[in-house]
Amino acid sequence: MTTSACKTLAIDIETYSAVDLSKSNVYCYSADESFQVLLFGYAIDDGPVQVIDLTHDPLPEEIRQMLLDPDVIKTAYNANFERVCLSEWLGQELPVEQWRCSMVQAATLGLPRTLADVGRVLGLPEDKQKMAEGKRLIQYFCKPCKPTKTNHMRTRNRPADAPEKWALFIEYNRRDVETERAIREKISGYPLPPEELAAYQMDQRINDRGVQVDRILARAAVNINKEYSKRLIEEGTGITGLENINSVAQLKGWLGVDGSLNKQAIAAMRSEGKLTDDQDRMLAIRQELGKTSISKYQAMLDGSVTGSRVKGLFAFYGANRTGRWAGRQVQVQNLPQNHLPDLELARSLTRKGDLESLEMLYGNVPATLSELIRTAFVAQEGYTLCVADFSAIEARVIAWLADEQWRMDVFKNGGDIYCASASQMFHVPVEKHGQNAHLRQKGKIAELALGYGGSVGALKAMGAMEMGLTEDELKPLVDMWRTASPNIVNFWWQVDRDARTAIRGYMKDYYYKPGLPHGLEICCTPAMMHITLPSGRCIRYWKPRLETDEEGRENITYGSTEVGKWTRVETYGPKLVENIVQATARDCLRDAMLAVEKRYPRIVMHIHDEMVVEVPQDEAEEALAYMLEVMARPIPWAPGLLLKGAGYITPFYRKD
Repeated sequence: MTTSACKTLAIDIETYSAVDLSKSNVYCYSADESFQVLLFGYAIDDGPVQVIDLTHDPLPEEIRQMLLDPDVIKTAYNANFERVCLSEWLGQELPVEQWRCSMVQAATLGLPRTLADVGRVLGLPEDKQKMAEGKRLIQYFCKPCKPTKTNHMRTRNRPADAPEKWALFIEYNRRDVETERAIREKISGYPLPPEELAAYQMDQRINDRGVQVDRILARAAVNINKEYSKRLIEEGTGITGLENINSVAQLKGWLGVDGSLNKQAIAAMRSEGKLTDDQDRMLAIRQELGKTSISKYQAMLDGSVTGSRVKGLFAFYGANRTGRWAGRQVQVQNLPQNHLPDLELARSLTRKGDLESLEMLYGNVPATLSELIRTAFVAQEGYTLCVADFSAIEARVIAWLADEQWRMDVFKNGGDIYCASASQMFHVPVEKHGQNAHLRQKGKIAELALGYGGSVGALKAMGAMEMGLTEDELKPLVDMWRTASPNIVNFWWQVDRDARTAIRGYMKDYYYKPGLPHGLEICCTPAMMHITLPSGRCIRYWKPRLETDEEGRENITYGSTEVGKWTRVETYGPKLVENIVQATARDCLRDAMLAVEKRYPRIVMHIHDEMVVEVPQDEAEEALAYMLEVMARPIPWAPGLLLKGAGYITPFYRKD
């Protein structure tokens, strides 16, 4: 078959590298001098699956030409891995525009992200399922091994070391191509819409580009933390006499307590004022040693070993329901905030490795290093970072979707939603730095906790008690918020009713598609519940059902991956509204980034509702102005939705 007659080339490769992929990324993995492509499994259109043993045979020239042919669509499950590895192996970039990812396509349907799990959930025949032996074979052939007398002190297993295993590995590679193709055929009725395909391609460009890391700062932070932790351990050992102060059991015995020693429990014990000075100091030491966020510095170093940029930080459609991106490796979606007033000084001292000055000026060294994590992301020389985010986007979206007019008026007039919410709840004027200013905090905590059906528990989880509210104030606060926002409350239960009606519809063999505001639609088939968003994109819930629990309540359930396991999950109106709002906000960011990329292509990061663009220093003011103008534009699919951006220019990433 000639390349011109071929439409699709399905690919799965098996590779070797000394780099631990779980601690790094495919870019470092494939750039390592030890990297090798071992097996190349492929299928041309509907033809038979072939496997090339690249440890023995060269890649056929016909296949090489197909990889380079722009008219041939290359497909793979987690196509980022194949594309990046083959680009490195061939020494030629394979453009993302020629690739399709069946993992991403499956994720848009609410399916798992692993090949084996998708095959099981879709009910593929046994001969099309991923082979269970895969993990063992990958461990044997694709990773370094520990030298022992038994294996003659070798550090790597090769085909000749286990010919039978190698033959099975070839069959495993063949099966993966068959499984990927079977999945692709099974979900072929749900291709990525053009705007989502464009967003995926943009995502791959962002991952390929990466973001510059201040490796001097990151390396110094790791070293400072090691030295400071050593001091704390020595101090703690001196106070307690324990062999291992990191042992929870030993520390509980020394303290004479039986309960938890988690962050909340330690904070509560210390606030009660019943501890001795030694006990209080020991718990303070444990709090400082528990700053796990500092591990992000090491992740930055591990992910940028081939240069100064860390790549592959984002997983497209990582959150199946909303379609939001998920973080990988450094997890930029949950970076600690920075509140230090003199970040420049703290950065400078850290880069110099000046532990003594850091301790003298800031006291808690781990907390200081934690606040500096964002600042380890920097602009390339000659460039600067423009950072812009949507202001209160979820509050704006839910007000628009529910037609809560007083809230939309607040945004239209440039008001403070926390003050306005408090004013609506307490029926008095509230100004941020004026009359009844003390009520703004209550408005803020209510806004953050109660928009998606939350009640007293949500207020507590959001830190209401730490903000000075009393137990007796919580339930009245919930009631006042809901009374002040009746359209939002009605919207929760309208979505709930329509979702249940749609599920009952398919269960009784009729198709129901109720109408909701702003183009929202819910419909069901036996396979999926589809919620069509104002943007036209669908969020989907796999195999929806109405199930009655032991207390006689009828609950909406659907299939989902939770904590790495496919299971059934309960949901209801307010939770569905949360998904709808966050998905709509995500689509706003998608459209804004696609527009900005056309003029300023070096998008390096995006965090929740924020984008970070690397631009030449002399273009920074103009670029930021353009980003904010794009974020404030009326959206064709969301007439009446009032959006606004805020931003700043900085040489290093930070929270403004």
